[in-house]
Amino acid sequence: MAGRGFWKSFRMFAGLPPEALEALALAAQPRRWQPGEMLFQRGDSGDWLVALADGRVRIALLTAAGRELALRQAEGGEMLGELALFDGQPRSADATAITAVEGFVLTRRAFREIAARHPALNESALAHLAAMLRETTAQLEGIALYQLRARVARFFLFALAQLHGEDIPEDASLAPGMSQGELAALLGASRPKVNRVLQDFRDEGVLTEAGGVFTCNLSTLRAEAAADG
Repeated sequence: MAGRGFWKSFRMFAGLPPEALEALALAAQPRRWQPGEMLFQRGDSGDWLVALADGRVRIALLTAAGRELALRQAEGGEMLGELALFDGQPRSADATAITAVEGFVLTRRAFREIAARHPALNESALAHLAAMLRETTAQLEGIALYQLRARVARFFLFALAQLHGEDIPEDASLAPGMSQGELAALLGASRPKVNRVLQDFRDEGVLTEAGGVFTCNLSTLRAEAAADG
């Protein structure tokens, strides 16, 4: 069983009182997935979220023609599938374990029972959903309105913010965990163009790469992300 501290680490539950956190810990069930195993598939019915404790999960869309768009990768400390607790609609993307994954499943029924006893859970969930919407808007803005250099910089800043919150270290490091082709698809650009931007960033000292890990010059990265020309 994951304790109260585990559930408190998630934005959706961070402000809840100890009793509500304890109820979540008691209601959630541990699950494990092997590399390559799907947690859920687009179109599946869903009535549960998973709080990831360890491992990495690939979130992607697959078209009928077989083309895949990688949306992001989720790691321990993130949640997946929380929309299923509220709208009862089918899953909107595929979630596949890249590594061995451990997590805890919370069903819609358990969530509602806990929320009935602890109304603060509903308020916390609404705040979380609002934050998700704002983040999605920011991502769409980055793809639609900015030049490619700015889009690449904004991707790195968004990923760093997921790892560190608002207090990002000046020389923070990041392992994107996706190929340049996947990054290009996410940013709405060709692979050669994304590769050129990454190489320019290396040459200019915006990024330093070693073994697939990028060390970021935060101040110059932010300047690139704000540029619109």
